[in-house]
Amino acid sequence: MTQPVRPEDIRASDAERELVQQWLHRAHAEGSLDLAEFDARAAHAWQAKTRGELASLIADLPNVPPAPPIAAPPTRLSDASPFAPSLEPVKSAGGRKALKVLTTIWLSISALNFALWLLASLLGDDGLVHPWFLWVAVPPGAVLGVIWWSTNPHR
Repeated sequence: MTQPVRPEDIRASDAERELVQQWLHRAHAEGSLDLAEFDARAAHAWQAKTRGELASLIADLPNVPPAPPIAAPPTRLSDASPFAPSLEPVKSAGGRKALKVLTTIWLSISALNFALWLLASLLGDDGLVHPWFLWVAVPPGAVLGVIWWSTNPHR
């Protein structure tokens, strides 16, 4: 007679390993893990054989999201995954902040190039020179504008 397998002894799937790696990445981004510990745990996640091994990698992390509820009862024991991926899109708060940083960098570089062009025009004997700073400012500015427009939360 076979005994039932404990949930933590069930073999882990690649999807479960990927989900644990995403949780570890989120913990690293929030500062709960340093880079070396993130790297070590991510490597262990891909070497883990069971769900219990995966659970031990994230057990001490704060704000680990609970497993999503299973809509239908599993047909097989292996379908009852505590690491089942959610169908909800992952929302990232870091995207807007990154766009603000990129825009600040772009504005700084554009202003510096404009100042250099203006100095070359004023100090040179030829008067106003070709506005080369536009070739540096406009293409990345256009790309940033499109990204800002496409990520507008009010659309």
